[in-house]
Amino acid sequence: MTALLSSASAPLDQPFVQHALLAGTGIAAASGLVGHFLVLRAQIFTADALSHVAFTGAMGALAFGYDLRTGLLVATVGIALLFGTLGRKARADDVVIGSVFSWVLGLGAFFITLYTTSRSTANGTAGVSVLFGSIFGLSAGKASSAALVAAGICLLMVLIARPLLFTTLDEAVAAARGVPVRTLGFGFLAVTGVCAAEATQAVGSLLLLGLLAAPAGAAARLTDRPYRALALSAILAVLAMWAGLAASYAVPKMPPSFAIMAAATAVYAATFLIRRPTADRRLRRRTASAGT
Repeated sequence: MTALLSSASAPLDQPFVQHALLAGTGIAAASGLVGHFLVLRAQIFTADALSHVAFTGAMGALAFGYDLRTGLLVATVGIALLFGTLGRKARADDVVIGSVFSWVLGLGAFFITLYTTSRSTANGTAGVSVLFGSIFGLSAGKASSAALVAAGICLLMVLIARPLLFTTLDEAVAAARGVPVRTLGFGFLAVTGVCAAEATQAVGSLLLLGLLAAPAGAAARLTDRPYRALALSAILAVLAMWAGLAASYAVPKMPPSFAIMAAATAVYAATFLIRRPTADRRLRRRTASAGT
């Protein structure tokens, strides 16, 4: 029994696993909380846009001699706020969306070429890390920084959850009650941009959308109570992160970003096998219990 427990805890003795768990847990919890409101507010398109610009922003920063995370933050927060400014005008047709996103990714390819040909090639795998994540490659400093930023995001989301839910459900009434609807919306989008920048380190820009959407979508299917869904979304995201890291450690050839997203997607798919009681059935159940 002692030998079994020792072998099970052996991965936790590895520094790179400890760093991945520290950063990954915080990033997953923050993504779950932010993703819940993205789903509730029908703003998943924003997350999709951020997944495209994260790569370009990071490569642009490296090409011009800046820190990779600076480019991530500037690009994701800037585009998130741009979508908030455009509002409904941001809903362009599919041809425009596809053309702009392709151009953005092409610009990222240009930046990575510029970086590898004109800058030091000591970090030649930076492009792959941004695209697919490098959570097992985080240093102690970067892991602690990511965990602190994620904790700040979680705290902010808890603080604004009530007014943000109010504006989500009935914007006009919330504005009439004195809730700063526009400011709150911009604040949420800025937090989303920061969360996207941090999540890129875990799963990469290509899979960023899945970490924000899959746990939140699963939670929305499991319960129709907003606060319960908010907590459940964060829990499912963290569990998917842990499961993905464990699977990737057990099977070294399995990329952690793939394993994390496979776990999150599997949870979402499993919710289709659960039959939730319909509104009529819940009403009949409550009526019957009240009668007894």
